[in-house]
Amino acid sequence: MKILVTGAAGFIGFHLCARYLNESIEVIGIDNLNDYYSVQLKKDRLAQLTSKAGFSFYQMDIADKDNLEKLFEQEKITHVVNLAAQAGVRYSIENPMAYVDSNIVGFANILECCRHNSVKHLVFASSSSVYGLNAKMPFSVHDNVDHPISLYAASKKANELMAHSYAYLYQLPCTGLRFFTVYGPWGRPDMALFLFTKAILEEKPIKVFNYGNMQRDFTYIDDIIEGVFRVTFHIPRPNPNWSGEHPDPGSSPAPYKIYNIGNNNSVSLNEFIETIEKHLNKKAIKELLPLQPGDVPKTFANVDDLQHDVGFKPETPIDYGIRQFIGWYKKYYQII
Repeated sequence: MKILVTGAAGFIGFHLCARYLNESIEVIGIDNLNDYYSVQLKKDRLAQLTSKAGFSFYQMDIADKDNLEKLFEQEKITHVVNLAAQAGVRYSIENPMAYVDSNIVGFANILECCRHNSVKHLVFASSSSVYGLNAKMPFSVHDNVDHPISLYAASKKANELMAHSYAYLYQLPCTGLRFFTVYGPWGRPDMALFLFTKAILEEKPIKVFNYGNMQRDFTYIDDIIEGVFRVTFHIPRPNPNWSGEHPDPGSSPAPYKIYNIGNNNSVSLNEFIETIEKHLNKKAIKELLPLQPGDVPKTFANVDDLQHDVGFKPETPIDYGIRQFIGWYKKYYQII
């Protein structure tokens, strides 16, 4: 077994590589180390991995078809977890083409390489943002997701559709994972927990969108990794009961499956901020703002399929998760 993890220097990719390596699984990591956020943070994550046996790293962009094809031919990869993507909902409003290059062209390259190299299972990152204007809670993989409100969300929906076509045409087993607001140690500097912690410590105001009335299904990184790890070895099979008269978006007559990985619990932004304040022992200066374009007011994951198929349900409480992040943050930035 040899697993390729794309986006290996990213938040989720780093933790996932470490988990595979701890289970003595050989890992090939690739990442383009772009400057969307701190390249040093990405390099520091990689330094944690390169010291472990069984890990090889290539600086590479999945949009680079020629080099990607050479890598697949050279390494004889059995499983692929595609986490490489241009992230961020708000950034997609300013720079849409960055999402086309990485999330659409890059993903098409991954699919082609998997098809031509007999990869046993492609697992790929989708996002809770695909639910867009859906208001029915909790969000279910069995509901249609045809109304995205950002190009980032649309690119993730496109990945699901592209993967399904490859599963159907070429019998390439594909599993898409809709992640819900991931947080924890080594997290992304552009996400709320990192931004809020930094600003509160520096006594600067934090931007509180939707006047604090946003609700998010905050999911701790260890839960995300456990879900991805289990799904890696749970290769999807065609659903014999699937009907074109009543099509179920969550499964298929092809070897294709979609799962939510979320905490199955929606927490208000105000409660999230209060928990950060508690563990920093410091009050936030709040700048209350309206809901931003591309943002949805609430997310809440139904994880019944994940629990049924791989026997796992995320349930780390935010109090524990935020405490772990703040401990890491202070240590990483050497804050007493």
